[in-house]
Amino acid sequence: KKIEELSKGMQQKIQFIATVVHDPELIILDEPFSGLDPINTNLIKDEIYELAQRGKQIVFSTHRMEQVEEICDYIVLINKGRNVLEGWVKDIKNTFRENLFEVHVAGEVDPALLESYQLRERTRDGGYVVQLPPDDKGNSLLRQLVGAGVQVTSFREVLPSLNEIFIRQVGQYNPEIKT
Repeated sequence: KKIEELSKGMQQKIQFIATVVHDPELIILDEPFSGLDPINTNLIKDEIYELAQRGKQIVFSTHRMEQVEEICDYIVLINKGRNVLEGWVKDIKNTFRENLFEVHVAGEVDPALLESYQLRERTRDGGYVVQLPPDDKGNSLLRQLVGAGVQVTSFREVLPSLNEIFIRQVGQYNPEIKT
């Protein structure tokens, strides 16, 4: 069949194959998952990881921040042709951290135990998202809960997603965007 007669997903797969078949050192991918089902998305992701492990330089252009977060190590966020943020994904997420922690417990927590912290939300699965003071790294909250006999089933720091960071950064340059 002619490429135009194929599904969008099949066209994407053929474009990807044509891009990598000659084993280039630099690969530029523009929205490589557009039109792909989850199985083929994973197939392409696996190939991208393999290419990166073999030392290939990959430029990945997309508006889908969850894909960037999953695939990329180093990013440049561009808004209206301007570089608004650049760096290693891990470092960027740490820079924008808000000292939020999600805790899940067996049963309920006495609200008095959380009075010295800001309760931001209850999660759909019954957890608590708590904002701690800037100098607190979570240990005091965990010690307080355990000391009160609360059975903590999970405890983790909540870092902002790249999507949230992107909206925040782009909002600085576009006042019409609500951040």
